[in-house]
Amino acid sequence: MRKLKKGRRLSRKKDQRKALLRSLARELLLKEKIKTTQAKAKEVAIFVEKAISKAKAGDLASKRILARSFSPVLVAKLTKEIAPKYKERKGGYTRIIKLGPRGIDAARMAIIELVK
Repeated sequence: MRKLKKGRRLSRKKDQRKALLRSLARELLLKEKIKTTQAKAKEVAIFVEKAISKAKAGDLASKRILARSFSPVLVAKLTKEIAPKYKERKGGYTRIIKLGPRGIDAARMAIIELVK
């Protein structure tokens, strides 16, 4: 029986999946709210929560690790604006709100947003 070890595959190869998650995470961190499918929302929530937890440390090593996935502008926003908002919070930085199915292909949709 196939186990779900690496997360959802999203019908993509590893490099494409990684690029998709980075792109969705970038948009979520910049806009603080995006609309996507439920599966993508659940995967990007994991990615963003780890990034925010890393940004909360605020040290040079954490910034360098974040710079692997994000642009310098986004790393600065993450460490100076977003992470301080969640200083007292131990986790659960994102919220997923389920929507109805998409009209074209009936894919389950969701809104993912950063908790205020």
